[in-house]
Amino acid sequence: MSRIGKRAVVIGAGVGGIAAAGALIGRFDEVVVLERDQLPDTPQQRLGAQQGRHVHALLTAGQRALEELLPGFTDAMVAGGAVPTRANSDSRVEMPGYDPFPRRDFGWYTYCVSRPLLEFTGRKQAEGRGVEFRSRARAKSLETSADGARVTGVRYETDDGDSHLLEADLVIDASGRAVPTLELLKTLGRPAPEETTIGVDFAYATAVFETPADPGVDWKILMTMPGPTDKARGGLLCPMEGGRWIVSLGGRGEDKPPEDLDGFLDYARGLRTQTLYDLIKDLPPVFDIARYGFPASFRRHFDRMAPLPRGLLPLGDSISRFNPVYGQGMTVASLEALKLAGLLDARAGDADPLAGLGEAYFAEIEPVIDAAWSMSAIPDLAQPTTTGERPPNLAATLQLGLAFLVLSARDPEVHKLDTEVRQLMKLPSALADPALVAKVMAVMAEMQAAQPA
Repeated sequence: MSRIGKRAVVIGAGVGGIAAAGALIGRFDEVVVLERDQLPDTPQQRLGAQQGRHVHALLTAGQRALEELLPGFTDAMVAGGAVPTRANSDSRVEMPGYDPFPRRDFGWYTYCVSRPLLEFTGRKQAEGRGVEFRSRARAKSLETSADGARVTGVRYETDDGDSHLLEADLVIDASGRAVPTLELLKTLGRPAPEETTIGVDFAYATAVFETPADPGVDWKILMTMPGPTDKARGGLLCPMEGGRWIVSLGGRGEDKPPEDLDGFLDYARGLRTQTLYDLIKDLPPVFDIARYGFPASFRRHFDRMAPLPRGLLPLGDSISRFNPVYGQGMTVASLEALKLAGLLDARAGDADPLAGLGEAYFAEIEPVIDAAWSMSAIPDLAQPTTTGERPPNLAATLQLGLAFLVLSARDPEVHKLDTEVRQLMKLPSALADPALVAKVMAVMAEMQAAQPA
């Protein structure tokens, strides 16, 4: 690993910012993360993480990326209380026609953990390797060279109202809303990137319960999927640190879960199966029920515009924000950071390693974003209440997906491959193998033949 520059600055200390810091360690003399919140000394909820009290899924690819960026992250997370689960065999997945879907051991672990513990673990791992986190430091603007071609630093404000300039060779905008980047483009008289938006009008409510001494089940994770007439109502139960269950219920449009206990339980009773309700109906919640609304997924196409000023890269939610029901956001951000680390290493011997970095970065991360976007956009667009441009072949794509589901239930190897793709361990192109496609088409033909004339 070779040095790229003197100082790199990351805006935002969420999971994306932590992953970005990991990508910069050892490649810059100094790495500083600016965070507007007060960063807690223990795993606690912070104001800026609006979804922090809800179930968070760190997909396998994200966990492995964070481990590579911050060696020791996984062991530290488990030491803090994260619950290891065997991929698929420790999960009960209920969906129409499969209650449950076949449980198979795929040979790796996933980890159930709260957002506060996840962030705290990553931050401590980064701090232990020299990253400086500055709390209550609100990024106000990006500074540039006189011609606007190069970002030279970040101006931020502290609680006393003082303004500070932090010079930097590279700035990562992991703020989530990309306000620093978008404001800079506006200041420079440049257009904002094109955006693709899918309106999902989704909301979920979350309760935490003490795990019963004998819950009477042989699995750790429960996912109840909606049926075609269930108003897209679903539920998820996961273990978390401290011997607790965290339970999220979600729905769309007018069918959204309430935040009072009686309403929460009544909503759970209305799921397609009674499995989740029967487990929690007699349990008092540990905290007040939290509720969160998610209006739309979006994707900013930075790759389609003229290059950003040199030394500026957005990351994570600053580029794309996915419907949280699919659990992709933290993993996509971590994979983007891992791609950045690889690019920096590949350019370390160049005379000007930051030249053209932005173009190379967006080219590297687009396949990852494409993969996550396609896996969330298609099922969202299948819902009649979703707004957004639907592909002309949506109906055929949904039929193929149903046939693939049937094949996955029958064939353990196909099931494992599907899980690897959903966990972003492999790109969807892995599903395009001609032999596999032939099997899917055979199942589709079988399903069509079974339909009433």
